[in-house]
Amino acid sequence: MGGKTEKKAASVEKKTGAGKTTPAAKKTVVEKSSAKVTSKTSAKETKAVSTKSAAKSAPKTVAKAPSKAASKSAVKTTEKEESEKFSAWSNAKTVKKTKKELEQEKKSAAKLAKSAEETEKKLAAAKQIDPSSQREKKEVQDYGDDKIKHLDALEHIRLRSGMYIGRLGNGSNENDGIYVLMKEVIDNSIDEFIVGFGKQIEVSVADGRVKVRDYGRGIPLGKVVECVSQINTGAKYNDDVFQFSVGMNGVGTKAVNALSSYFRVVSVRDGKCTDAVFEKGKLVSEKSGSLKNPQKNGTYFEFVPDEEIFGKYSFNMEFVESRMWNYAFLNPGLTIKLNGKEFKSDNGLLDLLNKELGSSKDKENLEPPLYDIGSYTGDHLSFAFSHVSGVNELYFSFVNGQYTSDGGTHLNAFKEGFIKGIRDFYGENFDIDDIRFGLRAAVLVKIKDPVFESQTKNKLGNTDIKQWVVAETQSGLDSWLHKNPKAAEKIKEKIKANEKYRTDLSKVKKEAKELDRKTSIRIDKLKDCHYHVQDGSKGADSMIFITEGQSASGTMTHSRNADYQAIFSLRGKPENMYGKRQSEIYKNAELYMLMKALGIEQSVENLRYSKIVIATDADNDGFHIRNLLLTFFLGYFEELVMQHHVFILETPLFRVRNKKEKVYCYSEDERDAAQKKLGAGCETTRFKGLGEISGAEFKDFIKPETIRLTPVEISQLKVIPKLLEFYMGKNTPERRSFIEKNLLTNDQIDA
Repeated sequence: MGGKTEKKAASVEKKTGAGKTTPAAKKTVVEKSSAKVTSKTSAKETKAVSTKSAAKSAPKTVAKAPSKAASKSAVKTTEKEESEKFSAWSNAKTVKKTKKELEQEKKSAAKLAKSAEETEKKLAAAKQIDPSSQREKKEVQDYGDDKIKHLDALEHIRLRSGMYIGRLGNGSNENDGIYVLMKEVIDNSIDEFIVGFGKQIEVSVADGRVKVRDYGRGIPLGKVVECVSQINTGAKYNDDVFQFSVGMNGVGTKAVNALSSYFRVVSVRDGKCTDAVFEKGKLVSEKSGSLKNPQKNGTYFEFVPDEEIFGKYSFNMEFVESRMWNYAFLNPGLTIKLNGKEFKSDNGLLDLLNKELGSSKDKENLEPPLYDIGSYTGDHLSFAFSHVSGVNELYFSFVNGQYTSDGGTHLNAFKEGFIKGIRDFYGENFDIDDIRFGLRAAVLVKIKDPVFESQTKNKLGNTDIKQWVVAETQSGLDSWLHKNPKAAEKIKEKIKANEKYRTDLSKVKKEAKELDRKTSIRIDKLKDCHYHVQDGSKGADSMIFITEGQSASGTMTHSRNADYQAIFSLRGKPENMYGKRQSEIYKNAELYMLMKALGIEQSVENLRYSKIVIATDADNDGFHIRNLLLTFFLGYFEELVMQHHVFILETPLFRVRNKKEKVYCYSEDERDAAQKKLGAGCETTRFKGLGEISGAEFKDFIKPETIRLTPVEISQLKVIPKLLEFYMGKNTPERRSFIEKNLLTNDQIDA
């Protein structure tokens, strides 16, 4: 027999068998080859190995040690095997690489090096624009008692204004901070009216200055300064004084004071008054005394939003008037005068829907209510409703006079109560969509301690009101239906029509989804972002730019922030969908892919982005595409517009520059001012398309600090069908006449 090494080799061969490879043998081909070079194992050796294997499982016995000669033989055999193994490597032939392969390797290495270099440059550029990198670097000092910094309340409001009023803005969006300031002041006057004091409020808005005079009880004269400058000071915490107040946090007028360059408050009580003036939250003057000329009790506020906080701003009077109408509708009997114009309602929410929907008797109303608007008014819950021939459902929801654009628990409870009321009255288990398709409703609740999800009060969070709102809505609706049998019959007809529509649309959606599943997994022409609305706070600023063609999308792709900015590129002009059934948009490949990109192909509740931004060129084709997209959204997804999700991207029309400076201009007036500033030798460029703007330049136009977005706003629901028919319907004589009167020449367009 051979030594131990030979036995091991034999054991491996026996275990492996002919033509088989064990994991141990798989290590290298060379090891397998060298195993074959080893001398054949004799039958005796095989038998010995088998005996040894069996011995492992048997009880241990004392074995006789091998002789010295046997040990030497074993060593020699091992050396021979190792030598043969390594000689197999030595004998292997080296395959020489072709010239083509060598060149390819060089190209790959060069490409990799270039890519790494570009990455480093991009990283350096990204770090350079980091706002924090612009700050002077300071050494970290000892963290002791003397390093703790204290801000008074108004300083904190100025430093962290977003915590108190939400966004800032320049006044181009109805949710911009300047309107929040105005609302906070007027809310105090409304609260006085709610508890029975003062039936008139006078408001003036001019040249960036807001004045508000109410005729309530007036702030107690000894607490005027504290009530407008000290956080958590006020009477809103006392339910003996204010039972249903819009604001309960004691911050409103303090925020207005802190964020205004000029703020004045005057309180009049029983022939006496206190007058205090502030600048940026700091008290400038205060005086108290008796009035020479008698005046009615109440409070006067005057303020100018601080440009250090808001920048250049202006009040859009359409937004202001819309707010005044809401105040009037929610407070029947209250008269508001804005710059001399009167806003008053006697029937509350019923008047609101009448204004929005128009009359069913009006022949020019293209989408009138199908029956007289229904309404219910309780002590703490009011609602009004009707259906229209369309299918989009829209709601106006309010809490204690505050418009909650994002709804909340009260609106969800109303919807549930409405469904239950309809089902119980008719005794049929109608589908939810069949009941709600085409529903228009306004809802108001008055609650003692409203809990809003933010200081801007866009969404109610109280969960304890659900059971009450559901029950009272159901009972109030049932009572109205019994008293209005003709309207009840119209509602049933609408539900049956909705059922047929839903069934047909469901088939089309299913077919479109199935076809999409078979043809493509990813959404064509979409360059998505990392975070969406469903990701909570990370996706709160998410937006998708809808562009025309590859040129524009290419520019934006290199300029965007991929965390929250997505891009969908249209192939060209989408089809005009005016007057077509909703099922047709699911058969249109371009529009279906757009719906899928937005996440609304099944329901608008699945919208993936906070903002839908139409980004087309500033030329005739660009404006036409913009109108086609607006027709699509207003015709089939108008709730997205009404909920303030759709915007127009404003990009510069001109670039004026000299050797030292360049200015981007968004209008001809800005261009003229820039030319005057930079002198006669400056160069002016007119941008006709987004693709003409370089990626480096475009980055400045879509950054959060500098992006200009114009919200798509609709003053009244009833104007939508008429508006779409005029611009996107058949070529009527009226439209032809309008075009002829307003047509611009190419010279005027390209000025």
